[in-house]
Amino acid sequence: MSDVNNVRETRGTKVPKVVVMGVSGCGKSVTGTLLASELGVPFYDADDYHSRANVEKMAAGIPLTDADRLGWLDDLAKLMRREEGGLVLACSALKRAYRERLRNGNPQACFVYLKGDFETIWARHSRRTDHYFNGRAMLESQFQLLEEPGADENAVVVDVSGTPEQVIGHCLARLGYDRHL
Repeated sequence: MSDVNNVRETRGTKVPKVVVMGVSGCGKSVTGTLLASELGVPFYDADDYHSRANVEKMAAGIPLTDADRLGWLDDLAKLMRREEGGLVLACSALKRAYRERLRNGNPQACFVYLKGDFETIWARHSRRTDHYFNGRAMLESQFQLLEEPGADENAVVVDVSGTPEQVIGHCLARLGYDRHL
């Protein structure tokens, strides 16, 4: 997958709507927060927009279905449309269909896919104590569901094995930004 083309028109102008995506525990929230700070745009975490029923289902170790996600994805696409400037959204966006739904009305959206192997992400995930996502089986289901972005999806791939600082540096470089704008 190549770097995102025309992510930004010129320095100081249109900042994109960036969706930081990947399986649970890959670092979407940390990366998204740091990336938004670097770009000077608001950060949103898609987890904050799940319905109570979805949160309860995940907390019980039950994977969400496509039907469970539809309203959530539509709400996120609306959020992206409302934000006239750039933004960074942390969202799993595991399937192409989910990314297409997020792009509804947001054709300029680009995706940063945080990629890592199961064991690395499980090790991070198992140290978390403040998240409703529950269990190894849930993470396995996300890896099974994951459709990596295709070359036609305006996406970049960033390996998650580095420190958060290194990951952000790779994100910015792949998006065509210099560090500390």
